[in-house]
Amino acid sequence: MIIVTGGAGFIGSNLLAALEDRGGADLVLCDFLGQDEKWRNVAKRDLADIVPPEDLFDFLDDQGGEVDAIFHMGARSSTLETDADLVIELNFRFTTALWDWCAANDTRLIYASSAATYGDGNLGFDDDGTPAALARLRPLNLYAWSKHLTDRRVARLVASDAPRPPQWVGLKFFNVYGPNEYHKGNARSMVPQIYEQIVDSGCTHLFRSYRDDIADGDQRRDFVWIDDCTDMTLWLYDHPEVSGLFNIGSGTAHSFADLANAVFAALGRDPQIDFVDMPEVLRGRYQYFTEARMARLRAAGYDRPATPLADGVARYVRDCLDTDDPYR
Repeated sequence: MIIVTGGAGFIGSNLLAALEDRGGADLVLCDFLGQDEKWRNVAKRDLADIVPPEDLFDFLDDQGGEVDAIFHMGARSSTLETDADLVIELNFRFTTALWDWCAANDTRLIYASSAATYGDGNLGFDDDGTPAALARLRPLNLYAWSKHLTDRRVARLVASDAPRPPQWVGLKFFNVYGPNEYHKGNARSMVPQIYEQIVDSGCTHLFRSYRDDIADGDQRRDFVWIDDCTDMTLWLYDHPEVSGLFNIGSGTAHSFADLANAVFAALGRDPQIDFVDMPEVLRGRYQYFTEARMARLRAAGYDRPATPLADGVARYVRDCLDTDDPYR
């Protein structure tokens, strides 16, 4: 049995799809489905059970040794969330409780961290998971801090040789794009947002830069195709001897203008980009550059190349966004 928390979300639902393609395991979804269209992310999946997060630990205790691994993708992920008590309860305490359960029950744990933990990027993007290295990072928002707090707790437990799961992996996801992110509204990747703007008006809008050394549209991120993320995640699952904190990205930064041009190209249209003011609430905590350092995962043995940005965007537009059924 494999459990995926946050399994109806963006990354979690794509991970469930990849696990189902492999066959051979009962798949259990743990998530809040709510009253919107989020359920469509998993409508095609063959699931053994659906467990609300508040019931997960009772469910785990009932299953005993049947659980092979927990992929913990669930989180309060909005970077604009201001309820610190809620974020700490869902993102930090829930994760550390899963760590304790997996350590006590000899169950593997692979959990989602975030590249947002790197803050403004001035200290680089090296996924050094030691307590000293993590202590230097300065996340810019509450969500990022909650993920960083979890990484630091894990690092202290490992450094002190405290009980741990037989395999543990933290995944620092960079800017992931792909199908099943539609329920996230304005927190979706820019690909579907740019696509919708082009279809509606023929042009797209990107934020102006507020740094003299960076041109409008030249803010750069490590955009990574969702299938690459699930491939890296499942490679780690297939190598239970590998534990640690790892970046999950493409290893190459691209500008938002590059991203927009890729969507225009996928639609066969000439680029038309307008620049608009960035909301005040974002200006002081905006990442102008991210680029995953992939050396640690490569050194562990993962050797598959990243999907080029233009190819990933074209597949997303052709196979999902520009169809009657955009869900995987």
